[in-house]
Amino acid sequence: MNVFDWLSHMGIPEVDNFDIVEVKFKGGRKEYYRNVDFLPLNTGDPVVVDVPSGHHIGYVSLQGELVRLQMQKRKIRDDDQILRIYRVANQKDMEKWGEAQNREIPTLYRCRQIVDEYGLKMKMSDIEYQADNSKATFYYSADDRVDFRELIKALAGEFRIRVEMRQISLRQEAGRLGGIGVCGRELCCSTWLVDFKNVSTSAARYQNLSLNPGKLSGQCGRLKCCLNYELDTYMDAIKDIPSIDRPLQTESGPAKLQKTDIFRRLMWFSYNNDNDWHSISCDRVKEILAINEKGKKVFTLQYNEASEIEDLAAKSTRELELLDKKFASTSPKRKKKPRSQNKNSNGNRSQPPASNKPDSKPGKPDNPQNNAQKTKQGPRAEGEQPKKRRNKNRNKPRNPDASPGQASAPQPQQPKAQGGPPKRQNVQKPKADDSNKSNSDIAKPRPQGNDGNKGNGTTEAKPKAQGKKRFPPRKNQGPNPNNSGNE
Repeated sequence: MNVFDWLSHMGIPEVDNFDIVEVKFKGGRKEYYRNVDFLPLNTGDPVVVDVPSGHHIGYVSLQGELVRLQMQKRKIRDDDQILRIYRVANQKDMEKWGEAQNREIPTLYRCRQIVDEYGLKMKMSDIEYQADNSKATFYYSADDRVDFRELIKALAGEFRIRVEMRQISLRQEAGRLGGIGVCGRELCCSTWLVDFKNVSTSAARYQNLSLNPGKLSGQCGRLKCCLNYELDTYMDAIKDIPSIDRPLQTESGPAKLQKTDIFRRLMWFSYNNDNDWHSISCDRVKEILAINEKGKKVFTLQYNEASEIEDLAAKSTRELELLDKKFASTSPKRKKKPRSQNKNSNGNRSQPPASNKPDSKPGKPDNPQNNAQKTKQGPRAEGEQPKKRRNKNRNKPRNPDASPGQASAPQPQQPKAQGGPPKRQNVQKPKADDSNKSNSDIAKPRPQGNDGNKGNGTTEAKPKAQGKKRFPPRKNQGPNPNNSGNE
């Protein structure tokens, strides 16, 4: 309820200074009093003023030319009915007024008990004691007229004071009590709002608000006063919005209005109450209404005829063709192929070795004996796992003179020695230096005879016989010292 003096910095002559002062009392109540003695007053000073039945204390809230404007706004005449200001309140006046204020809360509780005893349908909201402690004003709210004559007698006999009953509305009651609104600020009726205008539900309809009483009502139980603040702006914006009395007629079906955005000038429609909403401008709605008044229907909400959609599709197709011609000259970047690791000198990729024997290794030439064995076994079916022949070839000795990529050639059988079966001898693995031998050394193995002399002839590769084949031990070769379990 505070007022900002926006004329305080202006140099107004003191001769023409307005002599009426606005004084504020409890609950935001304001009255006007004349400064007859021309006391030097400032905003917020406590003053003792004249009341019909004694004196009261209030605070100066406004003075000067703004008081004249406020009186014109509230339609208060400047006549002899305006009472005077006695003096600025001193310390004794303030102490006596403080004692009177301390009686307000206990009196309010006792008054509510008396009202319940009499069974009156009224609500006691506040009590204000006069500064001279000679009068008390009881503020109450009620829906209907209340006969409180017996109540006044009971209150006067209980508190030994002159009683005045004053009925206030629910909005005035909320303004006197105060509180915090849903906006997070103090209530307008307790800070600056003086005139309470009528608020109707049509204000909520114009602003497209949901008619929920729990959200639209304030702490007083009535519609919020702030619903009228933006109503004029909505009324100006709604003038250009067409009124829809019935659904729009289209070939796809009747389109019903679902939502309207007043400031963006957009309206949402749906066909046969579907969940899909289509937004069109207000100008387009006016155009469709004009076509429907002639008894015609539009193809869709966006287009009047189907040919317009076909033209739009053809236009989009032409745009795509132009884009294709634009980017056709630029050839796409080719992806770099990964370099093959295994290539021959001619640039052809080498096939991976097909030998499944443990002696064959990738990157080594195949032995003609292995190729001969492959032709006997035939091609392996697709997806078939290679057979493990490790167990069968475990006990077969290897030719120490052959390279790792070359299979051992069969040795001629030696007659069994007297004294039992021939013993199996382990063959040492070839060293890494053997792989550097020439092909002529690999192709000419050393034949061993009974006399131990080297032969000059070459041995031919024989096909592998069926069944398990053992080779006799070589002469002049002792047991392997590294493996004593196979002697």
